[in-house]
Amino acid sequence: MATQPICGNTPEEQAIRYVTAMGGAQAALHHAQEAHSSGDFRWAATVLNHVIFADPQNMAARELQASTFEQLAYGSENGTWRNFFLTGAHELRHGNVGTPTSTASPDFLQALSVEQLLDSLAIRVDGPRSWDERIVIEWALNDSARRIRIVLANGVLTHHPTSTPGADLELELTSDITTLRLLVTGLADPSDLAEAGRLQHSGAIGRWQDLVALLDKPDPAFEIVLP
Repeated sequence: MATQPICGNTPEEQAIRYVTAMGGAQAALHHAQEAHSSGDFRWAATVLNHVIFADPQNMAARELQASTFEQLAYGSENGTWRNFFLTGAHELRHGNVGTPTSTASPDFLQALSVEQLLDSLAIRVDGPRSWDERIVIEWALNDSARRIRIVLANGVLTHHPTSTPGADLELELTSDITTLRLLVTGLADPSDLAEAGRLQHSGAIGRWQDLVALLDKPDPAFEIVLP
């Protein structure tokens, strides 16, 4: 007979079970308040994190957690931790603060190597959605006389040097890093670059769009303490 896992698969599911084990949200809040009042701020933050993940709209828990984070910030000698705690407190009271950062800025992309650009694709793959897909694309980098193959299989995208046949699509780039930046950031697709004379291809050109469709869009403005 199949048995249920001890905890759920997500932090939210686990939080609900933790809060239930503590006797419910009110009992957990009472325990967290006692910890806060006695100066045991880290334990208070741990308990309140479960309460908030079980019910993000529990405003009493959010306010107490914000106060807890402020106390932790006041005791932090490290500026990074202090900023994290104070930003978390602000988020709990007022919502997501957003960010001015852009990971697709020209200066940021200019500093990345070919391998790092390909890694930036790998971390965006939606694993569960791409589990049954297999896509093989080979890059011929004329500027550096290299060939690199990327393979999407079992929900994971990997890359390695190769010169073996069998790719679904082969892309020959006349300007390695510049053309690759345009593709990775979605500023151009292979057909546009081929028309501009910056890329030649053989095989199924649609496989690039198949891969792009399996990538998550980066969101640098994610919550840091809310689920």
